[in-house]
Amino acid sequence: MYKKGTEFLKRFFKTSTIYKYGFNWSPMYRRTTAKLITVSDDLSYVKIRLKPSWKNRNYAGSIFGGSMLSATDPIYMIQLIQLLGEDYVVWDKAVEARYKKPGKSTIYGEFVFKLEEIKAIKASVATNFETDIHKTMHLVDDEQNIIATFNKTLYIADKQFYKEKLAKRNTNT
Repeated sequence: MYKKGTEFLKRFFKTSTIYKYGFNWSPMYRRTTAKLITVSDDLSYVKIRLKPSWKNRNYAGSIFGGSMLSATDPIYMIQLIQLLGEDYVVWDKAVEARYKKPGKSTIYGEFVFKLEEIKAIKASVATNFETDIHKTMHLVDDEQNIIATFNKTLYIADKQFYKEKLAKRNTNT
């Protein structure tokens, strides 16, 4: 549904605009209480904001860790799907969350992919057909104090290789 909607909207809007408002209006992402506030035209940079509210406050009065995690969870994967294009499969594989201090004020997170990273991913997949990458991002307050750190592992594969791998797995079971 989201993919088809995006393809239709590309006729009228920039991909970065669709990405930003698509996330912010999506019921799935709205429930995190976060908002995408900046998306670069090439999608290599995304910034989110998570304000404390009655919807995400925990028993101790700070932002619930699950809200922080869910606000960050889909960004890298969907960002990378857009950056790599249709010839690749991208999946979130793992995340390690480290909460450093309570989020009592508005917090922010930045998601960055450099052109060199994208080239390296494509080269690795061209050689090995699949690869895992690791990305670390921080949620910070206005003073740049780290509130939480998330270490993400993403799986990327050549789409044809991935289909063949799944077909093999399904015939062996």
